[in-house]
Amino acid sequence: MRPLVAGNWKMNGLASSLGELSRLKEALAARAPAYDVLVCPPVTLLARAVDAAAGAFAVGAQDCHALPGGAYTGDISAEMLRDSGASFVIVGHSERRQLHGERDGDVAAKAGAAWRAGLTAIICIGESEAQRDAGDANRVCGDQIDGSVPEGATAANTVIAYEPVWAIGTGKTPTLTEITAMHGHIRSVLVRRLGEAGRGVRILYGGSVKPDNASEILNLPEVGGALVGGASLKASDFLSVIAGLSPS
Repeated sequence: MRPLVAGNWKMNGLASSLGELSRLKEALAARAPAYDVLVCPPVTLLARAVDAAAGAFAVGAQDCHALPGGAYTGDISAEMLRDSGASFVIVGHSERRQLHGERDGDVAAKAGAAWRAGLTAIICIGESEAQRDAGDANRVCGDQIDGSVPEGATAANTVIAYEPVWAIGTGKTPTLTEITAMHGHIRSVLVRRLGEAGRGVRILYGGSVKPDNASEILNLPEVGGALVGGASLKASDFLSVIAGLSPS
């Protein structure tokens, strides 16, 4: 299973930020890494980011509409993203679930749209702090997988990103034991749901991944990479996170 380190820029980045992608490309070209690197900039930069990446790393988007087109002002279809050069799309991020009211069924529809357009869907799941404190984390994440991952998911078209809601942008992270336990649980749910195909789906960890904790997190069992927020905005920080996958 080839690890994936994905950077989610969220609503950050102007044309001047593309220089960070050039620096990232230059560094990766020198390393020839044995892992996949992805950057998901805002859609305003998507096509230019594809040009800046020029085969050194993949470029994806942060959301898509479930339909291929229509009277949906302000929305962007998976086909439009593919046409701009994207190869991945994040769906079901907790910020979309919380701030835009997206439900598991909405996420599943968007994942299906990604597949329809030839994109790999990064499907996000994760529990709130209250749900973890109540002992419901496993149930919540299992239910989200059941509701958000369509039938037909494979290692080629789907990545799961486990992002405990309470750890996103807060500086808090679960313990290594908690991350290991949750990733093991997610794997068991994927195998139950998808059969043998569930063994090959990459499970990323996300939630305050930084240069100083990346190495210990990225080398845990069943952690197939990371979904990185703020630390992906600067090439130097993102490269430090990526270095966590490199042999010491």
